[in-house]
Amino acid sequence: MADKTDTTATLERRLGWALGVVLFAGILLVTVGIFQLIAGIAALARDEFFVVTANYAFAVDVTAWGWIHIAIGILLVLTGWGIMAGRLLARIVGIAMAVVSAVANFLFLPYYPTWSMLMIALDVFVIWALCVYGRSEAVRTGMRPGP
Repeated sequence: MADKTDTTATLERRLGWALGVVLFAGILLVTVGIFQLIAGIAALARDEFFVVTANYAFAVDVTAWGWIHIAIGILLVLTGWGIMAGRLLARIVGIAMAVVSAVANFLFLPYYPTWSMLMIALDVFVIWALCVYGRSEAVRTGMRPGP
C-alpha cells in the first residue's frame, strides 16, 4: 500500500510541476509576443533603428520585418492566452508558433543579433515546456509517452 501511495504522490508532484511550467510557458509566450510587437512597432516607426547589413542572404526590408514581427507577436499573445486557459489546441499551436518565432528571429539575426538570440532562447524554452507537459500528462493518465 505504501508503494502505491508513494507512486501517486510522486506523480501528483510531477504533474504539479508540469502544470507550473506550462503556465510559465504561457506567460512567457505572451511576453515574447509583446516583445515581438515592440520590435515590429520600432521597425515601422523608425527604419534607421535597425542596422541593415550588406550582402545578407535573406535581404528583407525593415518595414516588412516590422509587419512580420507584429503578426507573429499578435499570434503569440493569443496563443499564450489559450495556453493559460488550458486549451490543448493552444499548446499544439504554441509549439508551432514558438518554432515560427525562432525561425523568424534567426533570419532577423543580422539586424539585431542580441535581441534575436534572446528571443530564440525564450522560444526554445517554451517549446521544451509545452512538450514536457504532454509527457507528464501521459504518465498521469497511464498512457505510454512517445519515444
